[in-house]
Order: sequence, then structure tokens, then C-alpha cells
Amino acid sequence: MMAMYHNPVLLSESVGGLHIKKDGIYVDVTFGGGGHSREILKHLGGEGRLLAFDQDEDALENNIDDERFTLINENFRFVTQFLKFYGIRKVDGILADFGVSSHQFDTAERGFSTRYEASLDMRMSKRSSLSAYDVVNKYDYDALRRVLFQYGDLRNANAMAKVVLTEREQAPIKTTEHLKAILQQFLPKGREHKILAQIYQAIRIEVNQEIAVIEEFLLQTPDLLDKGGRLSIISYHSLEDRLVKRYVRAGKFEGEPEKDFYGNIDVPFKKVGGLIVPSKKEIVKNNRARSAKLRIAERI
Repeated sequence: MMAMYHNPVLLSESVGGLHIKKDGIYVDVTFGGGGHSREILKHLGGEGRLLAFDQDEDALENNIDDERFTLINENFRFVTQFLKFYGIRKVDGILADFGVSSHQFDTAERGFSTRYEASLDMRMSKRSSLSAYDVVNKYDYDALRRVLFQYGDLRNANAMAKVVLTEREQAPIKTTEHLKAILQQFLPKGREHKILAQIYQAIRIEVNQEIAVIEEFLLQTPDLLDKGGRLSIISYHSLEDRLVKRYVRAGKFEGEPEKDFYGNIDVPFKKVGGLIVPSKKEIVKNNRARSAKLRIAERI
């Protein structure tokens, strides 16, 4: 199943950025199809160890039969808690590949893709209580407008929210096609797919609390990484990338870096190299790589 599950993006660059030690301990917090994990294992010796996280139950089908590997079916916002459960307090590197896997996009009933008719779901974990149905049918005007504007960068967020509220007074909005139909007036010819993708992205981010999860995760990384340990993080939209960039630069998400008594900047990481994006060749091979951005940082 792995081959069709997810084509790993920036594979050699992201794994290479970890600067893997053969006897090191590493974490892949977004296992998916296991492409990045398999590549990490190739660089580990017999004493090395890799733990991976994925909240999606479907990802368990891609588990790797290797005594050095452990797959944890949980959200990576709980990374510290579960590493402690396995007796690990410090690691040598952490890889994250944010966003939605190819499998999730291509499984019609999950409701992630604009290509299929499906129930309004969009949950990365089927155990989650909040679904796209809840966001579309239960959020009030202000909350829905905020989601569409903040996470979708939609200039018509106010008008879209009003149309959704008017429509759902007649009957619940249950499917992706119903949602698409009522928002048709906001999909200009030639840009339908782009605007629709932004709408879906906004709802999906809210359903899965993706921004909050990334913030919680990043805040844990300084304590988890040993000195010299590496972060290798792939983002797919500006909200994610901005969080990573700011945290690496300042050790916080807003404002300037903290300074010590002597005025020296006190941050947990130093960046390694510059921003890395996929080659034209990779984008041709895997169109979903087109918006990927890789940042690498080292624990000071």
C-alpha cells in the first residue's frame, strides 16, 4: 500500500538535513506512507532507533517491520509524552512533513479533495470529534468568517460565511458538492479550483487544529533535542512556514528574540542553510511538491 499512499517530498534533502548518526535516536512525526522513515532507517546502524507518529489509523497499514522502529498512532502534539513512555528524553533529530498525505487526498470518502463528492469530514484522525460538517453547520458567522479569512486567505470570507449561514437555515450542508454548489458564485472562471482549494484548506486546518498543533509541537522541540540535534521541517503554506521560520529565528512566534543579561540573543536554534524548495524535476514527477518548503535548524 505504501507506494500509492504518499510520495515523500524533498526526501533526500530532508533526511540529509538531519545529519544522521548511525547510533542516534530520531523521530518522524508525520509517518504517512513511511517514505521518510524508510530513508532514515537506511542511514541508521544496528544501535540506532526511529520512532514515528501518525494519528491516521490508515497509516498503520504501512508499519515497518524493523526492530529499530516504533510507530505510534497519535497526534504529534503529544510527542514528549509518548517519547517519555518509551523511555526517551532526548533525541538527535526530528523530521516533520506537514499537510495532508496523498492517500488522504485520494480517498474520496475522507472529504479532503475538491475532486470528489463526499460527506463533509476532513478529519485526519477518525477518532476526532470535530468534523468539517460541524464547522460548516454549527459555527456562528464570526467564527466561520475567521476560519475562511485566517486559514484560507479568502477576501470574500464575510460574504461566503453569510451565504453558508443562509443556506443551512433551509437544510444542513452535508456534502462537499453541496458546499461547492452554494459557494459557486465565489468561484470565478479560470480560478475555480484555486479558490475552492483555499476554502477546503481553511476548513481542514480548523477541523484538525493544524496551526495550534504545530505551535505546540515546535515549543517542545528545544527540550527534546540534544545539543547539535537537527530539526528538518517541510511546510506547504505560508501559515506553517511562517511559524517555523519565526520559531527558528527567535525561539517564539511573535516579537523579537529574548536577550540575556549581556544583550546576547538567547535562542534555542540556529538555522542550517537557507530555504530549500523542490526541483523542477521533482515537481513534474510529483505535482503536490510544488508548494513545499524545507527549513533545517540545529539545537544550540
